[in-house]
Parts: sequence; structure tokens; C-alpha cells
Amino acid sequence: MTSRSEEITRALGRIRSDVRSMHAYAVQDARGMLKLDAMENPYGLTPELQAALGKRLGALALNRYPGPRSADLQRALAAHARMPEGFGLMLGNGSDELISLLAMACDLPGATLLAPEPGFVMYAMSAQLQGLRFVGVPLSADFDLDEGAMLAAVEREKPAIVYLAYPNNPTANLWDDAVIEKIVEAQGRQGGLVVIDEAYQPFAARSYIDRVARHGHVLLMRTLSKFGLAGVRLGYLMGPSALIAEVDKVRPPYNISVLNCECALFALEHAEVFAAQAALIREQRTRIAGALDALPAVKHWPSDANMILVRVPDAARTFEGMKTRGVLVKNVSKMHPLLANCLRLTVGTADENTRMLAALEASL
Repeated sequence: MTSRSEEITRALGRIRSDVRSMHAYAVQDARGMLKLDAMENPYGLTPELQAALGKRLGALALNRYPGPRSADLQRALAAHARMPEGFGLMLGNGSDELISLLAMACDLPGATLLAPEPGFVMYAMSAQLQGLRFVGVPLSADFDLDEGAMLAAVEREKPAIVYLAYPNNPTANLWDDAVIEKIVEAQGRQGGLVVIDEAYQPFAARSYIDRVARHGHVLLMRTLSKFGLAGVRLGYLMGPSALIAEVDKVRPPYNISVLNCECALFALEHAEVFAAQAALIREQRTRIAGALDALPAVKHWPSDANMILVRVPDAARTFEGMKTRGVLVKNVSKMHPLLANCLRLTVGTADENTRMLAALEASL
């Protein structure tokens, strides 16, 4: 008779070796800390809105599978985003699920996904999990798109998907529109998709929504996480109806719960509240940038998101110093060589930012 440990060892042999060699997506323990590591909206709902939402959620038929209410949410999101005519929209359990579904839908033999780096880690992870090849193209030293390298990679690799985050994570910047358009056109000529990821759209000076209808191969992805509903897990993908209909075929049934759906609808009905919150965050972002200018040991880059990337003399020491002072930020210095000694600071409330800046200065 085999032992339990032997059975576990044999069962592990049935799991892909590349999966076993991977590291799971890590979420930092933020208990007891000022949490400024995950680009969350720091503002909650007022007591009145909490009560109204609670009443609606309490009346839902939790004993039933999600029904046509998701179609109401799709229409509400399409109106909120000013989705062009002839486009379709599909829902995901956060953008992460949509990225995974796109990899699954495009999993043809030899298919490649391509994105600038450093960028959102899920682009590469989704490719690996689906058995696709991922090609990362380094940004410039100041985190701009390398036009020549990107165009050469599109021509050489002929990727199924090119991801362009607008703004980028973790660098927080918007790239040059003329360069983006050249990449989009090059990808169109070789027959691939472009996914414009606008996760941080509420804080950005520009959006691709007014240009997306010019092309038949461009999809635009957004999330309500940065809108103010990170706990709800709701992403959406827009694009030409024929393309969305095909990608939607790999979506699991009932992937959006009735609770997620109703929370999202409620938030869209009170979009002005979340727009006011985004305005406060943009104001605080400007304030933080000004304070960082006064710290000679710190370099920071322009931000169109609710985060600011900074370079300090010693990222590990500064990160631990801030953590000791009860402030949790994100140490991204090991994510990519271009991010050496970089930390990512989430923009919080005015009081949170005061505390964060004091902890940063004391920890340098």
C-alpha cells in the first residue's frame, strides 16, 4: 500500500513541469498597514450609498444562476464607454480573465503574444499557461515605446496579439500616439489583433476609444477595478462584433455573478460619485509629484494613472523602511532590469499621501 506522501508525489507528476516551476501571483499581506501597493481607489461609498446597495444585493435571487441582468450591464457599460456602432462587448471576471480568454481563443499552433516590457505581468503569464510563446520588447530607458524594436518584432514574430497598455503598468505613462498607430497598422497588415488595455482610463488625459473604430483588428479592454470596484472583479472587452462573438465562445458560462453584476450596475448609476473620486486622485497625484521634486535622491516619471513610479538609491532598503513605518508600497525593482531600484506608489487620500511621503523621505 502506498503512503499518502507517495500518492501526492505521483499526482504532482501529472501537473505540467512548467506550471510547477512557476511562481503564483503574489499578493502582499497588508494587515495593519497603510495599503498603497495595488492601485486601488482609496475612497469607499457613503453610508447612504452603502445602505442602498445593500438593499439591492439583499433582494437578489442567489439561488438562481445569473440571467439576463448581465445584458443590462453590457448595455450600461457600452453607454458609459461610448462604444462605437457595430461593436460588441463581453464581460470578464476582471481583466485577468479576459486576458486568459484571449490567449485561449488565439491558441493556434506556433502562436505568439507580444507586448512591451516592463508591462502587466498577466500578458506573459496567460501566454505561458496556455502554452503560447511570449515575446517582450524592452521599452526605452525612460519607458517610452521603442518604435523600431516594436515594428521589427511585429514583422519578425507575426504575433497573434500585441498588447499595448494605455497607460502602462507599472510605469504609469501614456505612450506616443503616432508610434502606437504605426504599431497598430503594422499588426493589421500581418493579420494580428491589437488589444489596447485601458485599465487606468479614469485617470488618463487621453483614451483610444475615439480611434478604435478606425481599425477592424483592435480590441479595447477596460476594468472597473480602478474605477473604484477592485473587490467586485469586473472587466470588459470591446471590439468589432464579429471578433467579440468569437472570443466570447471560450468564456465560461455564468462567469459574472449576480452580485458582481448588480454592484457594477449600481456604480454606473452613480458614475458621478466615482468621477469625483477620480478627480481627487488626479489632484493628489499632482501634489505627490511636486513633493517628489523636492527630494533630490528620488527620480519620478510622469503619470497618467493612479500610481507614480519612482527610482530611489536602494529600493529594498526604502521599501523595508516604509513598511516598518506602516506604509506598504510595491517594490518592482526585480520585475525587469529597466526597473532597477524602482518603487511603485499608489495615490491615496490626502492624509494617506502625507503619511506615505513622510515614510518615503524617512526611509531613503
